Amino acid sequence: MKNYYIPISIIIAGLIIAGAVVYTVGLQQTGLPREEGQKEETKTGITISEKDHIRGNPAAPVTIVEYSDFQCPFCASFHSTVQQILADYPEQVRWVYKHFPLDSIHSQARPAAEASECVFEQKSDDGFWQFADGLFKNQERLGASLYQELTEKAGLNMEQFNNCVSSRKYRNKVEADYQEGTKAGVRGTPGNFVNGEPVPGAVPYETLKAVIEKALAEL
Repeated sequence: MKNYYIPISIIIAGLIIAGAVVYTVGLQQTGLPREEGQKEETKTGITISEKDHIRGNPAAPVTIVEYSDFQCPFCASFHSTVQQILADYPEQVRWVYKHFPLDSIHSQARPAAEASECVFEQKSDDGFWQFADGLFKNQERLGASLYQELTEKAGLNMEQFNNCVSSRKYRNKVEADYQEGTKAGVRGTPGNFVNGEPVPGAVPYETLKAVIEKALAEL
């Protein structure tokens, strides 16, 4: 009887390992939201965690990761494009926004990015996306007065928000996004990835839709 112990133990261990692998792969493919401290990582080295800004179905099988700049006119155009994609694919697509301020040509991009994180601090993703929408709609007015206008409408604690912005509390978060994007190959904005595949630039709706359809077909 003892002769069976070792092979049985090996079989049981194999089943446990196989189950863990299947669970992990399934989690990555479905895009299920991670618990606090957990991260998803794509083949390009892009990570997605609870600190990132996700719009759409958190468990969607297709993920658009966008490295963006609030002062970039091409990003404003692409912002509208992805909004339409989410409207047309409400369950199949999620949108992850990351910061990539082009400081050399957009002096207001980084301050706007840091301000958006101060909004997220108080109002989570709903507040962040509302603020982001407002920034892109009023891109020519980027600056402190616009931030005050948008945050007062959103019902933020203004003292907390102003202290957050003036102390540059989230400069490291914005810079971490920028450095990650650089390592992933982003050279301009918007820098986009669909399920890890690069789709750079403000591509038109039909082009992005074709990429989404291809990604869905490959699931």
